Amino acid sequence: MSSIELVIPARNKQLGEDFPIRRLLPYMKRRMVGPFIFWDHMGPVELKEDKQLVVLPHPHIGLATITWLFSGKILHRDSLGNEQQIRPGEVNWMTAGKGIVHSERSLEHGVLEGIQLWLALPKEKESIEPSFYHCKSDDLPKIKTKDSEITVIAGKFENATSPVPVYSDLFYTSVVLNEQSTLNHKLKHDHQAAIYIIDGTVEIEGVEYNKYDMIVFNNEFCIQTKLSTAKFMLFGGQGFEEKRHIWWNFVSSNKEDIEKAKADWKNKKFPKVINEVGLTPLPKE
Repeated sequence: MSSIELVIPARNKQLGEDFPIRRLLPYMKRRMVGPFIFWDHMGPVELKEDKQLVVLPHPHIGLATITWLFSGKILHRDSLGNEQQIRPGEVNWMTAGKGIVHSERSLEHGVLEGIQLWLALPKEKESIEPSFYHCKSDDLPKIKTKDSEITVIAGKFENATSPVPVYSDLFYTSVVLNEQSTLNHKLKHDHQAAIYIIDGTVEIEGVEYNKYDMIVFNNEFCIQTKLSTAKFMLFGGQGFEEKRHIWWNFVSSNKEDIEKAKADWKNKKFPKVINEVGLTPLPKE
């Protein structure tokens, strides 16, 4: 039986007026992979005087966000009073819980590229107090072998655990797989997993997959390289029994919570972000 459940192609979108992204999750045939419910690959894009990343203050509930950059810098501000730069190899982990507002702005000219994603929270954690955590690159564990180097960004992978505070059983890693090498991974019986290829080509069950493909697995899998090194994100974890609803920036197992969040944002009941001006308007239904 094949270990591959589904291959998800990247869909080209725009963040703001002129900032390209590739969206993988949610997908029509696969809304989530474990707790991972939203996946954007932003850039690469050349930033200059008249082209910057500006994401005005906007709200979230019921999820945690995580940012991982390959190049460039972003300034995060939120309604808890945090103001934090993020650089390649570092982690910004923001828990929205019952509600948070944040903004993002690029900080320099040059190429900006990275992965931004959301993780749904367990039902009993959906309304916890919001929080923010920043992790330096040197604090993330790395698993090094002759075939690969794996950075554990969040959760636990093999015997390495990231210091990033997660709320469910998950793993999120960045993998460099050397040429003519193999990576095997056996899933727990109640786990889901996928890879997203950043660069290079991998072979799975005799089929080649390329840059920007997301491959979702349903059991033990084997990833191989041939003539070149491949870079990819390997992630997954335990899924939830309850369905998750997603509307704009809101995630919840309860539709009523999303309706309340919509009304609260419209009526300016969310907290404000210090040192920011402007707001992202609520989309039309």
